[in-house]
Amino acid sequence: MNYIAERRQEEKERRRAEILEAAEEVTAAAGWDELTMDQVARRARLSRALLYVYFKDKADLMYGICDRGMLLLRARFDETVTRHARGLDQVTALGQAYIAFSEEYPVYFDIMARCQLREVSSGDVPANELAVQASGDDMTALIVRVINSGVRDGSIRNDLGDPTVAAMALWGFINGALQVVTTKAKVLSRTGVDARHMLEQSVALAAQAIAARA
Repeated sequence: MNYIAERRQEEKERRRAEILEAAEEVTAAAGWDELTMDQVARRARLSRALLYVYFKDKADLMYGICDRGMLLLRARFDETVTRHARGLDQVTALGQAYIAFSEEYPVYFDIMARCQLREVSSGDVPANELAVQASGDDMTALIVRVINSGVRDGSIRNDLGDPTVAAMALWGFINGALQVVTTKAKVLSRTGVDARHMLEQSVALAAQAIAARA
C-alpha cells in the first residue's frame, strides 16, 4: 500500500471511530431507542449522506458499536485469565469481569444485549454483524479453553459434558442475572434483594456448579 492509500485508510478509520463515538454519546444521553441517524451525523459534525457511506442504517451502526464493546470485553477477559492459575478461578474471575464491564460500560452492555436478541441476517451478512459474530465466537472459545484447563488441573469437574455447551450455559446464567438486575430493579427492591449481592451470589453459584468435588 502506497503512502496516499495509507493516509486515506487512516482517515477512513478515524472518521468511522468518530461516528461510533458520536453514536455512543447520543445513546448515553438519550437511549438507543431515541437515537436517530440525523442526531449521530450532527454530533459527529458530518453530513447525513456521509454517515450512510460508513453505516447503511441504524442496525448496521448498532453492530458497529457492539463490535467495539466486544473487543474491549475480550481484552478484559484476556487480562483477567492471566491473573489466575486454576481454571475454576479463571471462570469465576471472568464472571466478575463481565459484571464489572456491564457497570462501567452500560452503553456497550445494552447494545450487546440488543444484538444478541436480533435474528442473524440471512443471505449476505453485513461486515459489522460478521465482526460481532466472530468476536462472540472468540470469547466462547476462550471460555471453553478455560474450562478444559480447569478439568486438566483438577479444579473443574470432568463430567460437564460438551465444554462448548457448558461455556454457553455459564454465559447464559450470568448474563441472565445481569438482565434481571438491569430490567427488574423494582422487583428486586420489593423483595428486599440487593442487586450487588445477587450478582456476587450468581457468580458463586456458577462456580460451585462446575467445581470439582472434594
